[in-house]
Amino acid sequence: MSSPNSHISNILVATLFAVAASLPSIADSHVRIVRLSYIEGGVQISRGAGQTYEKAIVNLPIAEGAKLKTSDGRAEVEFEDGSTLRIVADSVVEFPQLSLRDSGAKVSVVEVKSGTAYVNFAGTKDDEFSVRFGDEKIMVSHAAHFRIALEDKDSSVAVFKGLVQLDSPSGAIEVKKNQTVTFDLESNQYKLAKNIHEAPWDSWDDQQNEYHARYAAKSNNNYSPYAYGTSDLAYYGNFSNVPGYGMMWQPYLAGMGWDPFMNGAWAFNSGLGFGWVSAYQWGWTPYHYGSWVFVPGYGWGWQPGGAWNNWYAQPRVLNAPKGFTVPRAPATGTNTVVVNRGTASTFTGNKLVVRNNSAGLGVPRGQLGNLAKVSQKAQSRGEVTQSMPTQSVAMPPSGGRGGSSSGAQPSSGAPTGGSSRGSQPTARSSPMPRSEPMPRGSGMSGPSSRTSGGAPPHR
Repeated sequence: MSSPNSHISNILVATLFAVAASLPSIADSHVRIVRLSYIEGGVQISRGAGQTYEKAIVNLPIAEGAKLKTSDGRAEVEFEDGSTLRIVADSVVEFPQLSLRDSGAKVSVVEVKSGTAYVNFAGTKDDEFSVRFGDEKIMVSHAAHFRIALEDKDSSVAVFKGLVQLDSPSGAIEVKKNQTVTFDLESNQYKLAKNIHEAPWDSWDDQQNEYHARYAAKSNNNYSPYAYGTSDLAYYGNFSNVPGYGMMWQPYLAGMGWDPFMNGAWAFNSGLGFGWVSAYQWGWTPYHYGSWVFVPGYGWGWQPGGAWNNWYAQPRVLNAPKGFTVPRAPATGTNTVVVNRGTASTFTGNKLVVRNNSAGLGVPRGQLGNLAKVSQKAQSRGEVTQSMPTQSVAMPPSGGRGGSSSGAQPSSGAPTGGSSRGSQPTARSSPMPRSEPMPRGSGMSGPSSRTSGGAPPHR
C-alpha cells in the first residue's frame, strides 16, 4: 500500500508533465531568420525592439521583431520554403514571431501595420503561417495567394488563389478564391464580395510570382536545404561540371577579375556581432551554405555542402589565389560598413549598360531573358547596352490592368542588390518574357545542370 506522500508525489509529477505538454512553445527556437530578398526605392528596416530605422540592404537576414517600412519603394521577403511577402509604397510590416518548433515546423507571424501587402504562401506541411492586420487575423495552412490593403476607413482581403480563414470581432470568416472581404473600421462590420477589384500593384506582384515560379523550376534545387534564393541563382548564373572540382555554380558577367566579396556590407546584430551581407541579387544561398572556391583558369565559383550558417560571420574560402585576403569583420563598432569595390551595371535613360565583372549587380531580375547570352557578349566586348522598359518606383502604373507609366529611377550604385528601376508591371494574364534555352559553355565550362537535370554533388 502506497503512503500518502508517494500519492502526492505522483500527482505532482503528473501535473508537471501535463503543464509541460501543454506548453510546446517553451522549446521553440527564436533564432530563425528569413531573407529580405528584393528592394526598390526607399525601404527602411528596424531590426528589433527599440531599434531605429535604417536603410535596408537586400539579403539582410530578418529575425523576430524586425520591421520593414517603405516610402516610395517596394520590398519582398522570402521564407525558407519559397513563400513570399511583398509590400508596396507607404507600407509598414512587422515580424513579431519567427520561430522553429522542436518538430522542425516553422511558425511565422506577420503583422501589417499600414499600406498594402501581398502574401504567396507555399503551403508547406505542418508550418504555421498567420497574418494580422487591425483586429483581424488570417491563418493559412494550405497554399494561398492574397492581398491585404489597409485604408483610412476600411481594410480588405482579396484572395487570388486558395482559401483563407479570418478571425475578426465579427466572427470567423472564410474567404475563397476570387472573393474579397472588406471591413469597416468604424462599425466593425464586413462585406463579402464574389469578385476582386484589381489594385494598381497586382500586376507587379504577379510578375514577381512568375519570376520565382519559372526560375525555381529551373534550379533543380537538390543543392540547398532550403528553397529561398534558388530562383535568383537560376537566373543570374549556372552550375557546371568543373574538371577536378565537380559541380560548381558561377554567376554570369563574372570574369577573372571578379571575386565574391567585392560588393556588400558588414551588418551588425546585437546578439551575433557583424555578418556579411552580399549586395548581389543572387547573394543569399552562396553566403550561408557551402564554400567559395577559386579555380585557376575559371575564376571564383560556389560549391554547396556542409551546414547552413544563419549569420554569415566568417566567409569560407578555399584555394584562394595569391594576394587574395579573406574578408574579416570589423573589430569594433556597430555601424554598417559598406564594401563597394566592384563594378555595376547602370541605367542611362531607358538603356541598361550591362558590364562584365559586375556579376549581375544592377541587372533587374528576370527582365533580360537569357542572361547567359548577354554575359557572353559582355565578356567579349566589355559591356553591352540593352533597352529596358521604364517604370517609376514611387507611383503605381496608371490605368489599372496592364497599365504603364514612364519615368526612370536613377541608379545610385549603392550595394542594395535590387534594381533601382521599377519593373514594368504586366497584367495577371500576361506571362513574363520567356528565356531562350541555356547554351552550352556559358559561365563555367562543362554541362549545365539546368539542361541535364542533374543535381550538383558537393565535395
